[in-house]
Amino acid sequence: MAGLAVGGLLFWSTSAADRLALERQTHIVSSLINQNVASIANDQESFTVWDDAVLRLRARPLDLGWLDSNLGIWLHTYYGHDAAYVLDPADRPLYAMAGGVRGRPEDFDRIRAVALPLVAELRAIMRRGDARLPPGDLSPGVVDILIADGHPSIVSVKPFVPDNRALATARGTEFIHISLERLDGGFLAGMRADYRIDGARFSWRANVGPQERALALRSRNGRAVGYFIWTPFAPGTTVFARLAPVLLIALLVVAALVFKLVRRVSSRTRQLHDSKAAAQHLAFHDSLTGLPNRALFDDRLDHALAIYRGTAQHRVALLYLDLDRFKKVNDTLGHPAGDALIREFGRRLQDVIRITDTAARLGGDEFAIIQTEVSSLAETEALCARVIAAASEPFVIEGSQVFVGVSIGVALAGKDGLDSTELTRRADIALYESKSQGRGRHKLFAPSMDEPIRARQAAERDLRAALEADDQFSVCYQPQYSARSGGVVGVEALVRWEHPENGPMPAAAFIPVAEETGLIEPLGEWVMAEACRAARDWPSSTVSINVSPVQLRNPHFANRAIGIIGEAGVDPTRVELEITETALIENAEECARNLRLLRAFGIRIALDDFGTGYSSFKHLREFEVDRVKIDRTFVDKIDMRAGGSAIIRAIIDLAHSTGLQATAEGVETEEQRSFLEAVGCDELQGFFMARPMTADQIARLLGPAAPADVAEEAAPPPRRRRGDAAA
Repeated sequence: MAGLAVGGLLFWSTSAADRLALERQTHIVSSLINQNVASIANDQESFTVWDDAVLRLRARPLDLGWLDSNLGIWLHTYYGHDAAYVLDPADRPLYAMAGGVRGRPEDFDRIRAVALPLVAELRAIMRRGDARLPPGDLSPGVVDILIADGHPSIVSVKPFVPDNRALATARGTEFIHISLERLDGGFLAGMRADYRIDGARFSWRANVGPQERALALRSRNGRAVGYFIWTPFAPGTTVFARLAPVLLIALLVVAALVFKLVRRVSSRTRQLHDSKAAAQHLAFHDSLTGLPNRALFDDRLDHALAIYRGTAQHRVALLYLDLDRFKKVNDTLGHPAGDALIREFGRRLQDVIRITDTAARLGGDEFAIIQTEVSSLAETEALCARVIAAASEPFVIEGSQVFVGVSIGVALAGKDGLDSTELTRRADIALYESKSQGRGRHKLFAPSMDEPIRARQAAERDLRAALEADDQFSVCYQPQYSARSGGVVGVEALVRWEHPENGPMPAAAFIPVAEETGLIEPLGEWVMAEACRAARDWPSSTVSINVSPVQLRNPHFANRAIGIIGEAGVDPTRVELEITETALIENAEECARNLRLLRAFGIRIALDDFGTGYSSFKHLREFEVDRVKIDRTFVDKIDMRAGGSAIIRAIIDLAHSTGLQATAEGVETEEQRSFLEAVGCDELQGFFMARPMTADQIARLLGPAAPADVAEEAAPPPRRRRGDAAA
């Protein structure tokens, strides 16, 4: 009886252990599926909520290399997604990736039937403008478990939406990203390897073998897509079968094994719980510093502002931080050193804030602090001082001392707004003001700081309208004269903008805005086309065209320029592109490639504003420049009583010694012209010789007999004037 009782107890114990193990494994399989369904959309949001992605998808032609690195192949390499597609606003495929290899857009037809209903559902959501999102989500999305291309797959659909509202499109017309993760490939291998799910396989039917179990894989509507089948871990049965012949003798051993089994089950459960906790932590914390990320930062800011609005007592200050000279560390010591600096700065931030405050890393070298329960402005300024002091201390990176700094912009709840979006915008404006005034300091937001931003937005809006109108821009040309013969040897093309309300706009007012917004590329190409068409019918003289650093950094710039010059029908050897030394240094490799292609086509290169930047003749040799243009600031300082200008003498001597020609800009007096001719300057340009003219006037000036009105315009002016708005 005792033996039967012991045997019965052992049988019951082993059966219970088997049942517990089966329930645990079933829970693990179900949890893994749910986790993957939730995480695939979060993976997509790392790039679908991004200004740069929206702008890149709108650009034509598409930069497929960029799409690979950010929207396609990167997803497979980093997150393990099996396929990805991008649709345009008309649901036409633009890009496809499968198995980490870029495919053809037509490959989308493999999943079109199952994907388009999800896309239609998402567009309906976007058109309705539903503002309610699940916790942690940054944009709406639709996800389901479906059969795609013959495989059971998690299919997630997300819209590309910008951070900047100015880039937003009409609701329901967004570009769409579709990502797939197959559940019968790497997912099964991961279950077998990481969670000891023995014999895990997928089946279209619940055909289970002996000792196997099946779990239905269901779509949102409850339909069974297929089944996960595996052999459950049955420790109790195994133990009972081995110990049954010696049941009475092995009672103590069985008890020990059961105890060990319970511990193992408990350990696995604890590991699963820890894994969930770690995944949740990673979802809301920066992996490099351990600080809250943008999602948790936004949540805590909304919470702090809600408390402030409800009580009006717990004041809130928002600090936006940006490391000074961080790019120099990355460029000189490498990205690992930059990561080490970011980690150390994050640790220092935690040391200087209170337990009630929140320090977060928003991305790159950008951080933010939410200071709560602020009793006075002095508390916020004291916190700024502590942060600046912490950043000013040297960082020991790879055995070397690195010195950076931090700039801070501050916005106060109530005074600067109660909405999180407006408060962060104003803190960011204050940060920009801080950096522009010398860095290493903090600035409180003031309404006057917003005026330049709004003015810039208005300028950008007017500039876009002007480009679309196609009747507000014009090109004029300033002659360039030979210092030896006095004849016209070339002209410089200058863009002019006649604003319909504000009249003539100086180039200095709109060229920087065009460069910041990317509008400089269509504007620059238009100027190049106009100048080349005009120069085609002129006598053999050079037409100089200014090129923005933004254009020169574009890997397609050389091919576009060659195409424009070829289409205009002008001899490329008569075209000279003026670039700045800063443009060469900021992206030397891409610039060098563009310049090689341009020079191979016969186009000449001039280095504009020489003397105001690095002024390195090493760059002239490396990039094979044909000419240097001495900046007008040096010409303006020519003083014959002090011997003219030693700097100009040195520039011209060095240029000639390296086989280059020298052109002086901004010549406005006889004294300047005489000195420049005396020191061997090759070409002169400025109001003293001629003001900018229209294309027709230049054509008459370069003709066999210049009419009186043009000759008068080309003559030196009766009085000295300074400055010409050249583009």
